[in-house]
Amino acid sequence: FIHFYAGICSALKLTVPSHTVHGIEGQPLHLSVDYNFNATASEIQIIWLFERSQSNPEYLIGSVNQGVVPDLEYQHKFTLIPPNASLRINPLHLSDEGNYIVKVNVRGNGTIAASQKIQVAVDVPVTKPTVHTEPSSGVVEYIGNITLKCTVDRGTRVVYQWMKNGQCLHAGPNYTFS
Repeated sequence: FIHFYAGICSALKLTVPSHTVHGIEGQPLHLSVDYNFNATASEIQIIWLFERSQSNPEYLIGSVNQGVVPDLEYQHKFTLIPPNASLRINPLHLSDEGNYIVKVNVRGNGTIAASQKIQVAVDVPVTKPTVHTEPSSGVVEYIGNITLKCTVDRGTRVVYQWMKNGQCLHAGPNYTFS
């Protein structure tokens, strides 16, 4: 009996992205899911859940055969077009960062099920940088120091790199970075 049950379970294969999926705030994001099974199906159910860190998964949208059942709170944000199990999120917000869980149930001779988790990270585009000079005149003769301060108003995973005449600057006797 146990061997038979294990064979039934492996009959449903669910394929999702294996790496973290990065989306851009305000843009749509497509979570691609493929599934296949080697059984006769009378009913196919797809369920999507969302899990933030330290919280229980919450229901987003699901389908049974061709009928879609959205959570009314999110009905305009998430799209599922069965029998495709892929999920479209539009628009993407910072609060959408977390784990998305897809579960597929196939009813035929018995019920086979599989679920997978997709990690989503939301990136905020970096705004144009602003550079402030101290002293504000930008003029220093011979011995004085000049400070260039670069800031951006918004953006995730910001990396700063200073260059002079197209060459990267590195810390040394003439340059210090903070």
